Amino acid sequence: MRLSPVQKLKNISTQDFLNFYMKPAKPVIMKDFVDPESPAFTKWSYDYFKEIAGDNKVNIYGSEIESLDRVASKPIGQSTFAEYLDLITASPTERRLFLFNLLSIKPELKNDLHYNDVTKGKILKWLPFMFFGGEGSITRNHVDIDMSHVFITQFQGIKKIWLFPWEQSDLLYKLPYNFHSITNIKEPDYNEFPGLKYLNGYEAVIKPGETLYIPSGWWHYIQYETEGYSVSIRALPSSFIEKWRGFRNLVLIRHFDNAMRNIFKDQWFNFKVRKATRKANRAIKRQKSFQI
Repeated sequence: MRLSPVQKLKNISTQDFLNFYMKPAKPVIMKDFVDPESPAFTKWSYDYFKEIAGDNKVNIYGSEIESLDRVASKPIGQSTFAEYLDLITASPTERRLFLFNLLSIKPELKNDLHYNDVTKGKILKWLPFMFFGGEGSITRNHVDIDMSHVFITQFQGIKKIWLFPWEQSDLLYKLPYNFHSITNIKEPDYNEFPGLKYLNGYEAVIKPGETLYIPSGWWHYIQYETEGYSVSIRALPSSFIEKWRGFRNLVLIRHFDNAMRNIFKDQWFNFKVRKATRKANRAIKRQKSFQI
């Protein structure tokens, strides 16, 4: 597996972003996608969040490495939001929050974010998401089901994100009818999953104020180098193929997989693993033929 660093830049024009990054689907880190003068950078803090939403109940999630065989991780506990923030600041922990969107609970916080929109109005400013995690927590390698472009801005702490294009899905052992890989790419077992040896991807390290652009359909494996939180916003897929994939994933494939899993249970999962392995083996043969 080979990883190249993602380029960091500042003051990029809309035309250059569209021509050199969004259209060719290439990740980049922008230092000013969220205006540095935005109130969020001076107003937001854990103490402030505890003051305005600390009593809210949150579901806590653990390591996703233990749930590679599941469609979605299940929460391992519950606490108040304030208790969770105290937990991640006290010591390293794999505990993270999923589907707890402070920006929906307190929508006025959206006014604290000012964007330098280089997408020509494509970003969905009204639909931001917020993510919290402790030092050492991860989000398993996955593609977003709706195939949107994603812009992740870090506000507290440091995140490391590994990125792989959609075309390498077979080498990543993508689980059919799902949107994650069945492999642990942080500690790869090349004997069981030899396709991982042929991966070519990117490594992005984002710090407070920096925004990572993840193109539509790209795989991302998120690692919290320190405790922290980020905000992501999306832009709808650009091409007809990406839009069709997103629609198919949301409306057809997800419901089909749920039905088959309920009917056949482990047999359905084992079938998908065998299919992922066959596709990976074919992809390996193609890679070897290119090297001859």
